[in-house]
Amino acid sequence: MFSVALVGGLHSDVRRTAVDRLLAAVPGGVALHHDLAAAPRTAVVVRTVRDATGVLATGETPLVNDCACCALREDLVPELERLRDSGPARLAVVELWDSVEPKAMAEVVAAAGFRIGAVITAVDPALLLPYLGNGDDLADVGLAAAATDRRTVADAWARQLEYAPVLAVAGGPEVDEEDRALLDQLHPTALRVSVEDGAALARAALAGFDPEAAAAAQHPACARLPQEADGHGVATHVWRHHRPFHPGRLYAALEDLACAAVRSRGRFYLADRPDTLLAWDAAGGALRVESAGPWLASLPDAAWEMVPPLRRAAVALDWHPEHGDRGQHLVFTSPGLDREGLSEVLGSCLLTDAEYAGGRASWGRFDSAFDAFLEV
Repeated sequence: MFSVALVGGLHSDVRRTAVDRLLAAVPGGVALHHDLAAAPRTAVVVRTVRDATGVLATGETPLVNDCACCALREDLVPELERLRDSGPARLAVVELWDSVEPKAMAEVVAAAGFRIGAVITAVDPALLLPYLGNGDDLADVGLAAAATDRRTVADAWARQLEYAPVLAVAGGPEVDEEDRALLDQLHPTALRVSVEDGAALARAALAGFDPEAAAAAQHPACARLPQEADGHGVATHVWRHHRPFHPGRLYAALEDLACAAVRSRGRFYLADRPDTLLAWDAAGGALRVESAGPWLASLPDAAWEMVPPLRRAAVALDWHPEHGDRGQHLVFTSPGLDREGLSEVLGSCLLTDAEYAGGRASWGRFDSAFDAFLEV
């Protein structure tokens, strides 16, 4: 059966090694790579197809709407169809360019009817912390995938790392116990395979991957967030509460909270908009806050049938008699994490007893400090 494995990650040397080992381990395997590096200058994306013996073909595809990543999407499916139909290839390895995130590409490939064997992110643990702490815009370092790309290095790297269920991990003398602990805590459920172990990579690449389940597992409402952990100077702190945040006090504390850890994520709600589930996503000192739709507790019973089963199951496990599924669930991971300081700041942002006793009618009169964030 013809399968597609996506291998990505900003750590390009490790990524290329992972692809090489896969091609050597899977008879008839081919690799497809779209190089977006020159696209801003040339208005074309360069395509390369190779196998274990070397380059088989090269080509170009023009930009689509001044977007290199859009051109990749347009060209990817026809090329995979050609590879599937032209020979006995068992595995097509799509080597994603540096800043391309795997989620969108996996969904494009699956929508075209291809079986996805795996999504793999290549990781050099020694570079994990420097990349997560890098707040530079991708555009400033020549890694933007489109003219409108406003992501940072840390943004892109965090999502590449956390979406993939398989990590191809490099070794070497530069990797220490803190690096390994940080990787373990950021993505504790991932299968970690040595980038040099072609046989293990091949087994992982053919095992099977479900993009719908992966997307559901990443949705802010039921994301599989890390648990409390501590080891080798790295800590993960899980902070939970059912009482709503005061919008003004939380907004004033955002800078300190965003910089308190190299990575933080989760969900929360504000007293002035208690029916809106808000997603928290911070890396490299930059914070993104977005609406992720309504809390289930705010929906009529009939609407629950439209909610994915995974989310309904997650809600049932953590339902509060007063607040339903509304709640604060924020997770901070970092070397040198100050758990007590974090808890103190977060606790100070909750409604006080007197504010809480005033009820929803009074909460709606708080200043809507997050309007600019949420473009209200």
